[in-house]
Amino acid sequence: MANSFKPLLGEDIATTRTLLHEAIPITGTIVSGTYADDSNIKTFSHGMFEAVYDYPFLSSSANHIFDITAGYASGSSLSSSDNTQNAKKINIYNQMAQVLVGYNTGSTIQEFDADASLSTTGDKMKECLFLNFSRLLVKDEIKKDSLRLALVTSASEAYGADNKGTLKTIGDYGAQTAYFTNSPAGEYGLLYTSSDGDEAQMTVGHVYYQAGIAVITASYFSGAFADPDNIPDAAIGSAVPAIDYVLTSSTITEIANALRFTVDDMNFNNTTELNSTIYFCRANNTEFNYSANPTYLSSSEVRVKGNNPMADPVSYITTVGLYSPNNELLAVAKLSEPLKKSPSNEVTLRVRLDY
Repeated sequence: MANSFKPLLGEDIATTRTLLHEAIPITGTIVSGTYADDSNIKTFSHGMFEAVYDYPFLSSSANHIFDITAGYASGSSLSSSDNTQNAKKINIYNQMAQVLVGYNTGSTIQEFDADASLSTTGDKMKECLFLNFSRLLVKDEIKKDSLRLALVTSASEAYGADNKGTLKTIGDYGAQTAYFTNSPAGEYGLLYTSSDGDEAQMTVGHVYYQAGIAVITASYFSGAFADPDNIPDAAIGSAVPAIDYVLTSSTITEIANALRFTVDDMNFNNTTELNSTIYFCRANNTEFNYSANPTYLSSSEVRVKGNNPMADPVSYITTVGLYSPNNELLAVAKLSEPLKKSPSNEVTLRVRLDY
């Protein structure tokens, strides 16, 4: 009886990589509007960020969408020990920067740089707001050139729908071919404002694809960033932008709430990386024409020959097993129906192992 095992050669094995994408839309009504009591917004006693869910977060069907937080560098002109949660805002910025930007040769945390050229010093983003999308949505990474954030440049819950500022869309335009790799967190692209007529695109942040984090410079938001009744006139005037006042005088939770009410729409495509190993299991004309199944024989005669000793041996392939070098069964592939095998034909079975 023929040997049931056949070694796989290098030419019998191939590997492939497939990227699957899924569109993820997040409307502004989910972020701020669907639930009047904000039951889908979870705050924490530490006050360093707040989490947004698609349903009330106490519901068993709720899914975590993203977290919102904000901070500034210790070298920011806004940094002062008199500020609300000053130390926490610096810690948030440092935590994000050390993960996404990394350290310089002097073991100092580097600051976010507007054009991603870390050697320049005049374009640092020292005050930032952060959107940390959940792994449930991002999967393996955000697809390049797919992130679009439709935000108003100033808004608050107190303003209402008729009192929001100018709606603009920012995104990682052109990042499919123009992205950066000088981050310890992987690849990232620049966030630009959309081009409106003669208005040139401006860099307003970064998106880190594998980490699933969007970084927006606070200077993007002009005008009042919260309830104007609670902001002194001097803070709303041109001399001191209201966003600066909010960053220094509000808690991180209050800043996160203000950012939520600037959101009109968010959308991106996630990415699932599917790696496959393909095994070409080849049965030549002289191979696998007999079965090791005990029922294949009856009184030392091959059943499928029909008592005709001159007939060719025939077998029916139903299963392919992949074995280790020690003949340990590792994986099994089943055919949809038995495949006839005889000396007059050859068979190549393509077995794909996904992981």
